[in-house]
Amino acid sequence: MKKTHIKIVAFLLLLQGAGCSSFLDRDIVTNLQEKDVLPSYTYARNRVTAVYSMLRAGFNEIDGAMIASAGDEAEHTLETSSIHRFNTGDWDAFSNPGNVWGNSYQAIRLANQYLETKDEVNLDYLKHNPAQQGTYNAYLAELKRWENEVRFLRAYFHFELLKRYGGVPIITQVYDLGDDSSDIKRNTFAEVVQFIVNECDAVAPELPLIPADADLGRATRGAALALKSRTLLYAASDLYNNTSWAAGYAHPEYIAMPSGDRTARWQAAADAAKAVIDLTGTNYALHNSYQTLFTTFNSPEIIFARRQGANNSFEIANYPIGYDRGQSGTTPSGNLVDMFEVKVNATTAVPFDWNNSAHAANPYANRDPRLAFNVLTNNVSFKGRNVEIWTGGLDGKGSDQATRTGYYLRKYVDPNINLVTGTTSVHTWIFTRLGEIYLNYAEALNEANPGHADIKTYVDRVRTRATVAMPVLPAGLNQTEMRERIRQERQVELAFEGHRIWDVRRWMIAPATLGVPLRGVDITRDGSTFNYTAVTVESRTFQPKMYFYPIPQQELQKMNGMPQNPLW
Repeated sequence: MKKTHIKIVAFLLLLQGAGCSSFLDRDIVTNLQEKDVLPSYTYARNRVTAVYSMLRAGFNEIDGAMIASAGDEAEHTLETSSIHRFNTGDWDAFSNPGNVWGNSYQAIRLANQYLETKDEVNLDYLKHNPAQQGTYNAYLAELKRWENEVRFLRAYFHFELLKRYGGVPIITQVYDLGDDSSDIKRNTFAEVVQFIVNECDAVAPELPLIPADADLGRATRGAALALKSRTLLYAASDLYNNTSWAAGYAHPEYIAMPSGDRTARWQAAADAAKAVIDLTGTNYALHNSYQTLFTTFNSPEIIFARRQGANNSFEIANYPIGYDRGQSGTTPSGNLVDMFEVKVNATTAVPFDWNNSAHAANPYANRDPRLAFNVLTNNVSFKGRNVEIWTGGLDGKGSDQATRTGYYLRKYVDPNINLVTGTTSVHTWIFTRLGEIYLNYAEALNEANPGHADIKTYVDRVRTRATVAMPVLPAGLNQTEMRERIRQERQVELAFEGHRIWDVRRWMIAPATLGVPLRGVDITRDGSTFNYTAVTVESRTFQPKMYFYPIPQQELQKMNGMPQNPLW
């Protein structure tokens, strides 16, 4: 074994938080050598925890903003936040506010370090003690589980790179000081997809169906199969099977799957989603309250999530401006709000339409209940008073940093926190949940086998869940009509969960969603009457090159011959 030096875990995490950008960054020399710490069971556990710590929750993800503000879901109030550069087109290979290349490859390196030395843990002190056989066997089982958890996490971080950058280097070894890494090449898009799928297939049977209470937040069989589902859904989607937008790019293998049977790809994605749905022994079920799902950690709907420590930073960032210490933050757009249907009766719902005088006069009446769970609209009760978003109101225009869209965020926000006294609460970021898997399944099945009864069944399950209770979809929708309904359902059901900006890219509708003006509402008050007018908040831009992130220029300079993504 090499006598390389290693990082102390706490110091490692501190440095990683400082923004290093390359998976080739080297270890910090300490007084500890590999041989001194690798045999420790406790150290092994801490190393696994270090990989988990690299998972990025979506709270205030990019310069204080949610990634929703880089799409058509929201506008970030603070104009100096770098999130706005996505909407003005002011980003490139030298400066990308959403660049995750370094973070992801640091996580992959931690995973590879663990996997290369996992067999060095020494349990002989337990093995040879007759009184410790129970502990010995439990530790052996944990070490085996940790190996598979780390492989899952390594696959997960490769997926995070894939959806942003296309085909990237698959890294399964540790590069140490002196190793030649200049000849590292990009793997093809298809190769990265296959790597992720193979890893998920390999580790899923070895992971538990249900984690012990002490292991909540760790990978399970469902998490591995759900990652496979999402990966195959992306691989079947339009963007990754169409390179016409790339203007003769010389390396289409890095941005798309090879020519093949699209129906088979959609069917594979449908089968993968159904495998999650059909897992026995998981107790997966839609949560009994859509709103409280996002303030809990232990729900039968959650498949994979990260619990943050107790804090109030999200509430400070996103409480309406008229509340003490509130900073407005991520404010929902009219583009999103207008997608929530109007419920006519128990069996009928219709699209919201500003040209409908009844809708325009009272725009938030009888709407899909998920609107109120996601968005604070004018005059609704919040923290002991009604939200005043009208011009001149406590939370409306005329107040510094008031929402520009006419809306404030409700999802994830804990209204019980008192920012004056500094109370806090635990926040959970859900990476994967059953509602998404139902919609993954419906979308893929509609492309592979239009008209299949399961398509409507699983969309309706999402729509009719407890506390939502929307009417079921009409019968007899054709494939195109169902496709649009599924896309709309994903937009409202998964709002602010980090899916939308990737969905519109993979569907290749980004020019019509990310490149059009962001809308909002102006509100005036006349006595007890409010008047609402739909308005344009700002113009936005989307160019075809933005379907993928550019590979950071500093990485291209380190690795000879690695081609940039198209049009950058």
